[in-house]
Amino acid sequence: MNNINYQKQLDKLIHNNIKEGIKPTLLLHACCAPCSSYVLEYLTKYFEITVDFYNPNISPKEEYDYRAKEISRLIKEMKVDVKLIIEEYDNQIFEDMANGLEEVPEGGVRCFKCYELRLRNAAKRAKEGNFDYFTTTLSISPLKNSQKLNEIGKKVSDEYGVDYLFSDFKKKEGYKRSVELSKIYNLYRQNFCGCKYSKSEVEKREQIEQNNYVATKEKECGIKAKIQ
Repeated sequence: MNNINYQKQLDKLIHNNIKEGIKPTLLLHACCAPCSSYVLEYLTKYFEITVDFYNPNISPKEEYDYRAKEISRLIKEMKVDVKLIIEEYDNQIFEDMANGLEEVPEGGVRCFKCYELRLRNAAKRAKEGNFDYFTTTLSISPLKNSQKLNEIGKKVSDEYGVDYLFSDFKKKEGYKRSVELSKIYNLYRQNFCGCKYSKSEVEKREQIEQNNYVATKEKECGIKAKIQ
């Protein structure tokens, strides 16, 4: 499945559905409101969508609840005709999955397993609800591995016997549009994926940047002092 243009696959599917006059049902896993904004704007014209907010990676619970509240608000304010499922919070599922992978950098195996955790739940829900397709908003992020997401989507699709909607929502300037929509709807744009590991990496990076900034300013002040 290497070097596949997933956006072209989606374009072809949408074109065929329009030609046949059908609007399939879609179980859309949503990671957050900002990522969902463009995807909903884009796909509601072509699919009957149920949004499933399932993200056991997020911690603490207050963060989970706030993101869930934001996606609920977004759907209401966008006035899109979609259903919304807010799944019960259970961070322990993620912690059990991440056991032994605590030191793996962001974007590695721990993240891939987290993708699968959420996509597997989406496939299960789609099977139970007799949906035509399932997919996720995750591929809109430049920080997410779309190739791996689609590979995992295909894997769990085969296991559950429900079609996965191949996609790469960052294409067609999808990420740029999500930023625009976030501003329009004044959405909370978190600076970490959701888990405590991603938050820790962001905090470390910000501290390094702050230290570099301070060191640069101190050096500039030292140069000025010498000149004077």
